Amino acid sequence: MILLERWKGMFYLCGAFTLAGTSVITAWFLNGKLGTFTITAASLLLALLCMLPLCRKELVRTVRQLTFREWRLLFFQALLGMFLFRMLLLQGLLHTSTAEAGILTGATPAFTVMLAFGFLKESVNGMKLAGILSTVTGIMIIQGILTPGHAFEVQHLYGNLLVLCAACSESGFNLLSRIGSMQRTASQNKAIHPMVQTTLVSVIALMLCLIPAWFENSLASLAALELQEWLALFWYGPIVTALAFMLWYAGIKRCHVSTAAAFSGMMPFTALLLSVLVLKESAGWEQWCGGILVILGMFLIGWHQAAINPLPQQHSSEHGIIDKVRIE
Repeated sequence: MILLERWKGMFYLCGAFTLAGTSVITAWFLNGKLGTFTITAASLLLALLCMLPLCRKELVRTVRQLTFREWRLLFFQALLGMFLFRMLLLQGLLHTSTAEAGILTGATPAFTVMLAFGFLKESVNGMKLAGILSTVTGIMIIQGILTPGHAFEVQHLYGNLLVLCAACSESGFNLLSRIGSMQRTASQNKAIHPMVQTTLVSVIALMLCLIPAWFENSLASLAALELQEWLALFWYGPIVTALAFMLWYAGIKRCHVSTAAAFSGMMPFTALLLSVLVLKESAGWEQWCGGILVILGMFLIGWHQAAINPLPQQHSSEHGIIDKVRIE
């Protein structure tokens, strides 16, 4: 039973980060057509329109039970995981390619493991350390630092730095999500359903985006969108926001932060493949070698963790997103 729960958690995490990896490509279709905050606000609104009818009763019960500390954790999850991550990623894509941006999000596993070691005291053994070094080396190859005679423009570097900051923000979100789950378990409170937690975080993130989105003349920009942009926006909302975050919350309840960090490597891998297959971008040997090292770091960080560490304690009443879609 424990092994089955562990595999379910890893399946959820793999699905969450695979969907999250498509956000880089989706943002490419929307950049230049909508402002950064307008994209985020519109996608969150579409996600909420899908989720609220499904979890309204459980949402009301959960809101009444939340403590100030839990509200504070949810606020910072929204700030780091949705607001800052998307703002930094969308701004970075204005100054770098989707292929490099996708791979640079592979810094997330290394950042997450370091945060887990510093704040949750999770051990960093030789295999995890090798994974961190593999990820860092991959990023250095992408930037051309290890390539003799290779130079890059300042604007290109600026975009990549923004994407790296987005990866760091995502790592902070990973850590806070696990802390929230651990606190609920320690206090013997019922775990928050993944759909409810996604809804609450989405509402907070939407509130953070509304004012800056208004200054981007968002209504006029949305009215001018064509079918392709609307399809991208719908994908960015109900799928990348709602479904991916629900899978994430279902997975992090069953896995350690380091295991989640390993699967976050699916983001750059998915983004790189889609940038080549869908956008027909060329990926040189630097991108592919850097990508291979990032993916190698993902497996090194997560494989040993998943094999030997016990499953985090769970409540028997916990429901996964796949086990129960509609909450009555």
